[in-house]
Amino acid sequence: MALCLLLVALTGCGGRPATDAARAEVQRLLDRRAAAVLDHDPAAHRATGATTGFDRLRAVPLAAWSYRLKSLERSGDTATADVDLRYRVAGYDAAPVTAGRTLTLDRGTDGRWTVVSDRPAPKAAQQLWDQGTVTAVRGADSLVLGVGQSREELRAFAGLADRAVPAVSGTWRTAWSGRLVVLVPKSLDGMAALLGSPASSYRGIAAVTTGETGAGSAPADRIIVNPDAYGVLGPVGRQVVLTHEATHVATRAHTNAATPLWLSEGYADWVGYRDTGRSPAQAAPELARAVAEGRVPAALPVDEDFGFTGDAAALAQAYEGGWLACRLIADRWGEARLGAFYRAVGEHGKRDGAVEAATAEVLGTTPEDFTALWREYLRDQLGG
Repeated sequence: MALCLLLVALTGCGGRPATDAARAEVQRLLDRRAAAVLDHDPAAHRATGATTGFDRLRAVPLAAWSYRLKSLERSGDTATADVDLRYRVAGYDAAPVTAGRTLTLDRGTDGRWTVVSDRPAPKAAQQLWDQGTVTAVRGADSLVLGVGQSREELRAFAGLADRAVPAVSGTWRTAWSGRLVVLVPKSLDGMAALLGSPASSYRGIAAVTTGETGAGSAPADRIIVNPDAYGVLGPVGRQVVLTHEATHVATRAHTNAATPLWLSEGYADWVGYRDTGRSPAQAAPELARAVAEGRVPAALPVDEDFGFTGDAAALAQAYEGGWLACRLIADRWGEARLGAFYRAVGEHGKRDGAVEAATAEVLGTTPEDFTALWREYLRDQLGG
């Protein structure tokens, strides 16, 4: 009889381990918490525990918000939960964003669990509301979410994004959402935290785009701005950057491991600079300097050339070289053929042979002959 009573105490009346019962209780707590977020119900959210995140994300238009409990480590009346947060921004996300979160929980004297803290999981990126209260500004084709930024500043970003959308659609000519979500944190450090990387990786880079390459409809792209670098740009430079990043959003479904960075970054720059009236020497000053000094690159930039290692001139030359390669294709074969070349490379699915096949099929030449044409184009366009 004593053994029987002990087993009942350990497993519960239904024979289920006590840890499973706690997991079920915590999952129900998380379900209530998610419903409170979607219902904009502060009282219901407060009943589940800490409310800091709720207050900060009120301005974010949400179509979905849910938690999935992955693991629960319990020690008496406290516990740590490893959770996947899944959410969608209404009108913009075709599929949910998934963010790893770590929740600290407490079980009160009434036997109910509540959330004590909610933070990014180890090695996971922050969400914008982790950095402060989010302000939202809507454009015609854009949603700008910012922390530590005035509404006037965010409206300026919305204007840039709204001008970028038709510029991209007019050149890419392939179906895409035509809508942009722009995140504007307070500083470079805030940008890096949103990307889960050191700030040194993005110093001097005005913006980046997130999202899975080759993801079909590109479920949740975000353009994330580095306000420190963005702030030193002039009006043309700011528009070029937003149009460049919008191009990445539009081309996402056709960009994958087969696509070299000289093509993806070069094409985005080509769209960005297309209507600015900037000459090659103005838009590619580092490469123009190298060509003038007789240092014409022997080959197109490789992916490693696009990593920021502290040599800003070398990084600039990589981007400029990719841009001029795409500009060469548009000038020699036409803008429609440039887009077809981009898509043909992505259709290959893997890097080996992708550029070679697309160069033959779309441009009717070889990578070696194209590189020779590109080197001559640099000399001609940059005055070398």
